[in-house]
Amino acid sequence: MSRIDIKICGLSTPETLDAALGAGASHVGFVHFAKSPRHIDVEKMVQLAARTPDRVCKVAVLVNPDNTTLEALSATGGIDAVQLHGQETPERLAAIRARFPALALWKAVSVRTQADITAADAWRDVADLILFDAKTPDGADLPGGMGLRFDWRLLLDYRARAPWGLSGGLDPTNVAEAIRVTHAPLVDVSSGVESTPGIKAVDKIAAFCKAALS
Repeated sequence: MSRIDIKICGLSTPETLDAALGAGASHVGFVHFAKSPRHIDVEKMVQLAARTPDRVCKVAVLVNPDNTTLEALSATGGIDAVQLHGQETPERLAAIRARFPALALWKAVSVRTQADITAADAWRDVADLILFDAKTPDGADLPGGMGLRFDWRLLLDYRARAPWGLSGGLDPTNVAEAIRVTHAPLVDVSSGVESTPGIKAVDKIAAFCKAALS
């Protein structure tokens, strides 16, 4: 099996960023969404991105961002990709790509049933990566990062026609099994490596990466 890519998401401090880098993360994620306990402003995101080696992909996680926010991120030159975690349509992604060609586009797709997996094809031609995440309860303030998981068996027959990754409810105890079941080329974790919501635990980051790479 080829080496798995690992994204540690919701990083907000130099210490936890360094822990992710030291443990072997290939991607680091910074959340810019006011309702999230992991929210950081653009200035802090830029500072953390500047601390990150070029070999590691720096991802800004956004929810229904406007062009002003995207312009601010694009202008820094420190962010490699934006992960869109709201109700963005394929048409919106196409518009973002046209206006901000330097930013890679990830689309998080919320999954509860097989139909949700199938529906992800709508973004295949406009997203650089599809991230399958667990669907949160109706009316929830957060679109992800709640420690929920979906039935990984829904991906057993998935034939990827674009790069993709797996998120939702992953932690050090189950990530190896998730990779075995789904053959995901990338795994993405946030709440599963936290001591309390929004506070990353250095030991859990290390354990997660070790388990994913084992």
